[in-house]
Amino acid sequence: MPLARVSLRRGKPAAYRKAILEGLYQALRETFNVPEGDRFMIVTEHDADDFVYDANYLGIARSDDLVIIQITVSNTRPTAQKQKLYRRIVERLTENPGLRPEDVFINLVEVLPENWSFGHGEAQYVK
Repeated sequence: MPLARVSLRRGKPAAYRKAILEGLYQALRETFNVPEGDRFMIVTEHDADDFVYDANYLGIARSDDLVIIQITVSNTRPTAQKQKLYRRIVERLTENPGLRPEDVFINLVEVLPENWSFGHGEAQYVK
């Protein structure tokens, strides 16, 4: 069950934000075997003063269209699968809504399965 948080500068239209979420969801389904309906995503828009980034860190030329994606997942996937996810997210988001690959920043946060509660105050993944 991924939990995705997407941060970007304020001012993009709803269709743009929706395209990011849809592309992200499809990439997760294609590479992480996320089941249909397992969709928990949050978009947060920020004013310029509250969205700080290095425009050239590691030699990557970022623009004000930078999108920061943080995905929390259970720690069950190998490195190669994670790398496929990163590539597929970038492919999807360059197709729609037209982001540049340089403007897609991804951070994967892995947690133990017992760190999830989907409701009712229960840890559903604990067996």
